[in-house]
Amino acid sequence: MLALGKSLTKALAARTLAPQVCSSFATGPRQYDGTFYEFRTYCIKPSKMNEFLENVKKNIHLQTAHSELVGSWSVEFGGRIDKVFHIWKYDNFAQQTEVRKALANDKEWREQLLIPILGLTDKQESEITYLVPWCKLEKPPKEGVYELVTFQMKPGGPALWGDAFRRAINAHVDLGYSKLVGVFHTEYGALNRVHVLWWNASADSRAAGRHQSHEDPRVVAAVRESVNYLVSQQNMLLIPTSYPPLE
Repeated sequence: MLALGKSLTKALAARTLAPQVCSSFATGPRQYDGTFYEFRTYCIKPSKMNEFLENVKKNIHLQTAHSELVGSWSVEFGGRIDKVFHIWKYDNFAQQTEVRKALANDKEWREQLLIPILGLTDKQESEITYLVPWCKLEKPPKEGVYELVTFQMKPGGPALWGDAFRRAINAHVDLGYSKLVGVFHTEYGALNRVHVLWWNASADSRAAGRHQSHEDPRVVAAVRESVNYLVSQQNMLLIPTSYPPLE
């Protein structure tokens, strides 16, 4: 009986501790808001960029009648050129499903926007992302340029690298040379990937701010901690198209 009593006590203790152990391995602050953002990238055929932009500008209203376009940019520097980048916002996956159904039945959208786009692009890429819980989507104060920085982090999720990453981002924000628009964590696509979208008044002001940050001991310390969890990093300088809601 004594042995049975000890076993029962251990089992109860293990059951009590189990939720605490599981929570310590959670992927970070939970995403209670169902809102997500689709990162849609269009790789345009060489010499077709202007035609693509003109067509989308003329007919984008056929799609924004169904879903919200957060922003639209073309790639100026970093990676492949002749690339257009859109961010679309959805309240939840049910809404996205309804939007897709509505567009599939929209003859005008198919004929004036979809089919011409397919003829002008080499390929399209899509990622589904959430805003991280400690960041909200901000609008820029005026026209400018944007930098999209993509961080591929080590497997383990925000439970492993989230705090250090947040401190590194906030260290740059505190300097004030660039405005943080949003921080997005990938849900579908390459996992453990974070996209950080910044606004700058110009490419030159961005460069000057970066030089300043490299000499700031708070930024240097925060970045040194965060890079322990970094696999790779890439950035692009983005120019708003002529139909940019963020502007």
